[in-house]
Amino acid sequence: MLLEFIAIIAAGFGLGGVVLALNVALRKRLPGWLIPAAAGAGMLAMAIWLEYSWLERARGAFPPEVEVASTNEVRSWYRPWTYVVPLSNRLIAIDHRFERRNPAMPRQVLVRVLLVGRWEPTRQFAAVFDCAGHRRADFMDQVEFEDDGSLRNARWQPLQPDDRVLQAACRD
Repeated sequence: MLLEFIAIIAAGFGLGGVVLALNVALRKRLPGWLIPAAAGAGMLAMAIWLEYSWLERARGAFPPEVEVASTNEVRSWYRPWTYVVPLSNRLIAIDHRFERRNPAMPRQVLVRVLLVGRWEPTRQFAAVFDCAGHRRADFMDQVEFEDDGSLRNARWQPLQPDDRVLQAACRD
């Protein structure tokens, strides 16, 4: 966050400096308000670029085994450009590095789910996805495995068959 703030300030000084140099080269023929306006435009442009590039930068930070399953797009009145191109501010990813399957329950998979948000700490939890039954059980303290591989004390949440997180978790 601090580095992004510094980048925004630097962009303002940079574009303001370019217009100042242009004004000196033109022997001060540009209006006086143009230099601060250019600095403000540079800061705004950098802030918008940082917001829209967040998703790709977050994806690039993941290892190849982490699959982004879902993103959240927002529109807000104080960012009018988001009505033209929505802004992604959160994502749900499946970490296949920790994927486990029980031979007794081949259509169930235990994976790590990552919840990543802009300006938020990353949260992660384990979940069991029933690929055939289209449901999910979060792996909490009270959940235990039975001898046959089934779950005891699990709270199954039904999912739609086309749920993107379910499809990502069940992908072989």
